[in-house]
Amino acid sequence: MPPMNRPAPVEITYRNMRFLITHSPTTATLTRFLEELKKYRVTTIVRVCQATYDTALVEKEGIQVVDWPFDDGSSPSKQIVDDWVRLVSVKFREEPGCCIAVHCVAGLGRTPVLIALALIESGMKNEDAVQLIRQKRRGAFNSKQLLYLEKYHSKMRLRFKDSNGHRNNCCIQ
Repeated sequence: MPPMNRPAPVEITYRNMRFLITHSPTTATLTRFLEELKKYRVTTIVRVCQATYDTALVEKEGIQVVDWPFDDGSSPSKQIVDDWVRLVSVKFREEPGCCIAVHCVAGLGRTPVLIALALIESGMKNEDAVQLIRQKRRGAFNSKQLLYLEKYHSKMRLRFKDSNGHRNNCCIQ
């Protein structure tokens, strides 16, 4: 069977957060996948689909792998959202400059939803988060996921403090 033509990895940056949207590698493509992760200084991978590769090689490279699978085309459970926000908060506070890679099968649905939630929790408007991701990842989100994000109410859990200890509540656009 010929290899699938997958979209290239895409970096989403907002304030002090860096995310890499990618598709799921296979055992055969794992070496090339690891090269991409290193290029973006990824320290953590969040896998939101079923496993398609053994994590041992990834973890041997010093990259943490977190498994939070949820159904294709759907939105994450409250538990996954809470765990995701907690992970993002800790990683970007404790490892400034790091990048969190997130992948599902194609990187068009579940992955963009998680990243949009992080952007929304850090103060971005819901529709702006969707627009930013779609500018970089054409075809991101299905109608069910868009409705979920439209109705999502941020608790502002990802407001980071600047180097002076002040909350970063403004941005220039």
